[in-house]
Order: sequence, then structure tokens, then C-alpha cells
Amino acid sequence: MPNTPHPPRPTPFNLAAYVLEQGARTPDKIALEVLGETSTCWRYGALNAAVRGVAQGLLETGLKAGDVVLLRLGNTADFPIAYLGAIAAGMIAVPTSSALTRSEITKMAQQISPAAVLQDHTIAAPDLPDAAQIPLGVLQSYYDLPAADWHFGDPERPAYIVFTSGTSGSPRAVLHAHRAIWARRMMFEDWYDLRPDDRLLHAGAFNWTFTLGTGLMDPWTMGATALIPKEGTAIDALPDLLAQHEATLFAAAPGIFRKLIRSTLPALPCLRHALSAGEKMPVSIHQAWQANTGLKVYEAFGMSECSTFISSSPNKPCAPMALGRAQTGRRVALLAENGQRAATGEMGAIAVHRSDAGLMLEYFGAPHDTNDRFQGDWFLTGDLGREDESGAIHYGGRRDDMMNAGGFRVSPIEIETVFQNVEGVTQCAALEITLKADTTVIALCYTAKAAVDQNTLQALATRHLARYKQPRIYHHSDTLPTSANGKLLRRVLRSQIEAQYGQS
Repeated sequence: MPNTPHPPRPTPFNLAAYVLEQGARTPDKIALEVLGETSTCWRYGALNAAVRGVAQGLLETGLKAGDVVLLRLGNTADFPIAYLGAIAAGMIAVPTSSALTRSEITKMAQQISPAAVLQDHTIAAPDLPDAAQIPLGVLQSYYDLPAADWHFGDPERPAYIVFTSGTSGSPRAVLHAHRAIWARRMMFEDWYDLRPDDRLLHAGAFNWTFTLGTGLMDPWTMGATALIPKEGTAIDALPDLLAQHEATLFAAAPGIFRKLIRSTLPALPCLRHALSAGEKMPVSIHQAWQANTGLKVYEAFGMSECSTFISSSPNKPCAPMALGRAQTGRRVALLAENGQRAATGEMGAIAVHRSDAGLMLEYFGAPHDTNDRFQGDWFLTGDLGREDESGAIHYGGRRDDMMNAGGFRVSPIEIETVFQNVEGVTQCAALEITLKADTTVIALCYTAKAAVDQNTLQALATRHLARYKQPRIYHHSDTLPTSANGKLLRRVLRSQIEAQYGQS
């Protein structure tokens, strides 16, 4: 696949300043509408002032450029304001899901040793006695402070950390540079067809990285308007919100589309097309959405380490079974087992070149883990694909046992660790299984002399795992299939469980 040179990124640079630069020219334009029975709006002038006020407030607490700031905030506009405010001051912002339990977020936070935690008291807080605690109310008081100067510097310096599940079972801290936002320019034409007059409605929560990037940062970079449903909005309310608020673009994970196509949708005269990411959308959902709305869905493929870098768009459409094409300016390859480029039609490892502007700096504090992901100058994503004659890339699945739960990658080991010490359980395995066409769930299979009460297992899951990681099926068995060397045969087990629970 061709690799077009990436446009030079400016220096000095600040991610937050870049995101709000276009909007600063139209201070009265609506930057964000939080949709509900009574919608609230943020105009670009107020958003810019709040972000720079947060930067000033954080600096006045004694924090400094380079400090790590952990966000434990809910599904409100405070989340992106705090995120950009920390980055504006040159700090390293760490967005995290509000669904995480206390034990989960404590383990994650211990990896990065944050200097401060921005804390909503309704969200599980990490056990970090040495970190400064800044309550939500105090954070909000910063909005009215005088504007701090943007902290400009090398675009290669750290800007934010996101967590992704690793094959070891422990979430990895992925460190990104300020220049990562510059690479997202590649999506504007090659995925979104994003325009300054767009009104983009994203179905996710503020504190999901998919929403943070696609739903907020990218529209704001273009000077467009972001539409985010209020927390608690039912999925079946989304079509009416799309119509009432004249959304021109709609972004969501495939699971949202799956639920929406079950009912008749209203006329959506302003909507140009829809966007999907997080996992591969089945062809049947593509077809049903288009049949219901007359509109297409354009997909993008990426990961926490590199955001999205393969996509389809109105300008470069692909057949629904394909992921898309490498975005203009990205350095992407499919590598055969010998490390050479895979031939057309041949399955290869999807890889991103070390020089790609969107690629992470490193796994924070884990240089060996970082080096292990590279083959020469190519970062191995862990996913497989093949390129067809048209240049479109088709997904070939994972090379490891990682699972996908509603767009979040989940390690089976992380789930198995929670249950392996349950009294009576001798072995357990977490699997992503297909119940029926287009529907997958996480199942926990375990061996024990007698079945463990399911309420006991579910209570343990609720206490230690975010909702999206919790198994939906608990399956007791006398034995689990293993190889001659005693290695668990996950594919065999998956076939057995799907035969029992799945539907044709």
C-alpha cells in the first residue's frame, strides 16, 4: 500500500492550543451541546477560557509541566475541559473510564504515580495517599481564573496517557506525544469528511477515548460543533436526538447500530453519513442501517497505541466487508512471517512504522514491553489483515487471545485473575464467544468439583471488574481442553461453548 509523506508538524506545539485554535476565531459559535430534556451549550469563547483557567488553577496548586494528572471524572463536559486544561499547562493528562472499580484504578494509577487526581466524589477513587486530590467543585472554580499561557514546546514531548489491556492481564499505560493530535488530521478527509459547519453527534460517554477523540477533539480542531447525549440517555432516544438537533454526522460503536436498526428510524434529512470504530462492523449491520436510513456507515480501525489509521470514507469508499485503506500520510504495512511486505491477497501482520506521527512514544515506564512490540522499525499491532486488488484491507482477526467488549479491548488474563482463587475453582478461562450472528459476549469457563453459585461469581465480578469486562456466561465443566503439553486450547473451548450456548 502506498505511504504518502506526512505533512510537517509545526514546532513549538501544544495539543490543547491546536485543538482550540480554530474555535478561538469564532468565540460565539457553539462548540458543545450536551443533549437531554434541557440541553446545555458551551461556546468556543467560554470553552477556551475554561480550559486556560484550569491550566492556571493547576499551576497555582504547585503542579508543573511534566507532572502526571489523573482524571477521575464523570460523563460531563468537565472531563474534556480538565483534559485539555492539564495539557495546556504542559502536564500529562490521563483520562480513565468512570466504570473502573477502586481496585482496578488503584493498580493502574500505581503504574504512573500521578502528582494529582481530579476527583468527582461519585467516581471510584484510587488509593494513592501521596497524590494531591482536587475535588470536582474546586476544578470547576478554576474555570473563571485568568487564562494561563499555553505551554509550547517540542511536539515530541509527552501529552497524555491512555490505558489499554495487555496480554499479561495488566492494563498498559500508553504514553502519547503532543504531535499525536496532528496525525488525526489524516482522518478528516479519509474517514469523517469533516467540515467546519458539521454537527457531529457521538453516542459514547465523555470519558471514553473514542468519544474524546472522534466526538470532541476532532470537531473542535475543525471549528465544528460536538453533540454529546447527557449521561443516562437511552439508546432508543438517539434517533430523535439526531433529528431534533440536526446532526450531520453520527459516530458510535457497532453495538449501538445493532440496537438502533431493530426499530424504524425517523427521517434524518441533515445526516450525511455515520461513522463506526472500536470493532469490525458486521456486513449485516451495514446493510440494515443503509436500508433503514438510506445512508452509509464508514469504518475506521485503530488502537490505543495509534488511534485510527485505516478507514473508509465518502472520498475513498470500500466494500462493507473491508476495514478500509491506510489514511493519507500514515505509514502502514502488512508484514509476512519473514518480515517482508505481504503479497496482495496474502494474510499479514498489520504494522505501523516507527515514524508515523500518531504512534505512541512508549508503554510508560516499560521499555522492554515497548521494544517487544517492534519488528525492526515496524510496530506490530497484534492484528492480521490482507490487502485486496483495490488496496482495501480486510480484517483477519487477532494474533493473540485479546477480546473485544463493546469497543474495549480486554485481556482474558485480567478476568481470569479475579476468579482463579475462588474456593473450589481449579482452572478458569475467559473467552469471547458468538451467541448468534453479530452478537458476542464474554464467558468464563471454570473447572470445579461442583458448580459455584452464580451470584457469588457475579458479585466478585461486580466488585473487581468494570461492567464491560464482566462475564455474561459462567460455565462449569469437569475439564477444559488442553494440548499434550497442558496448554489451554482456547479455540477448541470456544467452539464447545458456542455449540452449547450459541444459536444458528
